[in-house]
Amino acid sequence: MDEATDTTGLALLVIDMINTYDHEDAELLLPSVRRVVPVLAELIGRARHADVPVIYANDNFGLWRSHHGELLATALARPHADLIEPIRPDDESLFVVKARHSVFYETPLPYLLQQLGVGHVVLSGQVTEQCVLYSALDAHIRHLDVTVPKDAVASIDPRLAAAALEMMERNMGARITTAREIGFTDDKAARDAFHG
Repeated sequence: MDEATDTTGLALLVIDMINTYDHEDAELLLPSVRRVVPVLAELIGRARHADVPVIYANDNFGLWRSHHGELLATALARPHADLIEPIRPDDESLFVVKARHSVFYETPLPYLLQQLGVGHVVLSGQVTEQCVLYSALDAHIRHLDVTVPKDAVASIDPRLAAAALEMMERNMGARITTAREIGFTDDKAARDAFHG
């Protein structure tokens, strides 16, 4: 099968983690982010080691002339740079700027995933009960397999986050797991078995 049409590939999506944390719910979100960052850094590292595409999908902070480098520089210049540094994009990372909750809404992500031959996305980042949930729904309606490592997503409201994870699992067929259970590998057969 042609690489561009092979939909068995896996990609790790990192949602809204390049963040200035100067928004309304930041104080409620920050404790969860602090727990998630070390887990996410390890997950990103394993994905990179296995040559699994790491795609950052990030709000543009309403700055319509910004590109990903400026967004990263802005976040790193703010007080919570310690939450960005361990998970910052490397030179191989891909980046999609988004303006709304879903990583798919009016972004080139569907085309990018098609070109990469991705049929299975691992959703990580923030916020579980908002952007992660809406992205999972949009992935589901596009017939993509979805995995959500519950320890690599941050939330504002733990009760709503638990409900969102349950909805993703029950209504969208998402696999809810832990980051450690995700078997990134160079071996395509093993990767296919993970999709199973």
